[in-house]
Amino acid sequence: MNTIHVFTKRLAENFKMFQDKGWLVQDDKEQYYIYAQTMNGKTQYGIVVGAACQDYVNGVIKKHELTRRDKEEDRMKHVRVNDANIEPVFFAYPDNPVLKEITSRYAATTPEYDFIAPIDGFRHQLWVVSDDKDIKTITEEFAKMPSLYIADGHHRSAAAGLVGGEKAKANPNHTGKEEYNYFMAVCFQASELTILDYNRVVKDLNGMTPAQFLEALNKNFIVEKKGTAIYKPAHLHEFSLYLDGEWYSLTAKEGTYDNNDPIGVLDVDISSRLILDELLDIKDLRSSDRIDFVGGLRGLEELKKRVDSGEMKMAWHFTLYLCNKLWILLIVERLCLQRQLGLSQNFVQDLLFTSFRKYRISLMLILYQVN
Repeated sequence: MNTIHVFTKRLAENFKMFQDKGWLVQDDKEQYYIYAQTMNGKTQYGIVVGAACQDYVNGVIKKHELTRRDKEEDRMKHVRVNDANIEPVFFAYPDNPVLKEITSRYAATTPEYDFIAPIDGFRHQLWVVSDDKDIKTITEEFAKMPSLYIADGHHRSAAAGLVGGEKAKANPNHTGKEEYNYFMAVCFQASELTILDYNRVVKDLNGMTPAQFLEALNKNFIVEKKGTAIYKPAHLHEFSLYLDGEWYSLTAKEGTYDNNDPIGVLDVDISSRLILDELLDIKDLRSSDRIDFVGGLRGLEELKKRVDSGEMKMAWHFTLYLCNKLWILLIVERLCLQRQLGLSQNFVQDLLFTSFRKYRISLMLILYQVN
C-alpha cells in the first residue's frame, strides 16, 4: 500500500469519525462563513463560498497556472474517497467596500471557531453568517463580479471540477443543483493577499556539470557566488540558486526581458524562458517529472534540504516584488486571454470543504492530525 493511499484512507476514516461523534454538525440552512487566517503576524479575512464547478470549467474562475496531471489525480482520489472537498481553495477578487463592511462587522465579534494549529502556529478563526439580509447582500455582490481569480489551489479546483463531472455523468437524474456541483473556496479581497515566494527544484542539469551549467547561465545572468548561508534575492529580476552546497545570485541582464511587456517582464517568465526552457530543456511543466514545486511557506531551508539529500540537483527561488496587488488580477486576465488565443507554448506557470452532505466546515489540518 503506497503512502498516498494510506494517507487518503486515514483522512476518510477521520472524516467519518468526526461525523459519527457529532463533531461535524450539519447547518440548519445554507449560509456563508467569514474565515480569518493569521500567518507571520498578518491576518487575512475572506468569505467562504461554494464555487460552481461549471464556472471553473467555463473559465469564469480564472486560472493562471497549468496543473500537473499526477497532482490532479492525487487530489481527485481524496475527493472520491471522502465524497467531499476537504481543503478549501483560495480565490481573489477586486476590493469591494460592501463585502469589506460585512467582513469587518463579523470579525469584530466572537468567532464560532478559534484555534492555533500546532504544526505551523497559524491561527484560524471562523464566523457564521446566518443573517438572511447579509446572506442576500453577499450573494448579490458576488453575482455582480464577472470573474474570480485562483490565488492558491489550482489542483484542488481542477480535481473538484473533474470529480464533479464524473458524478454528473454517473447520475441519470442530474439537475445541476447537487452538492457535487460545488467546491469550497475562500474569497479574499486583493488588498488581503499575501504573495508567497516562488520555488522550484529540478532533478538534473540536462547533461551539464555544475560548472558547465553556471557557465551557461552567464549568457543571460550576472552570476555571483554567495557562499553556504541561505541567500534571499534583494531586488526585482534577481534569483537565488542553490547548487552543489553553494548559493548564487542570478541577476537577469538588460535585454533579456521587455519592460513594455507586462508578461515578459515578470521574473516567473524570465526564469521559465531562460532557465527551464533554454538551458534545462523542460518544455512541459505540467507533465515533466524532472521538476517540482516547493510551496513558499516552506522557505528556502526546504530547498536546501531537498538538494542536499540528493533527491534534487538544483533549486532556485525569487520573491515577487509588486506594488499593487490588484495588478496581479489584471495580469491573470492577460494570461487567460493569451492562453485562450494560443499565443504561447511554454507560458507563465505561477504568478501569484464543502461536503457533499452539507456538513459544517472542518479544516483538513484537523483530520490529518487525528490518529
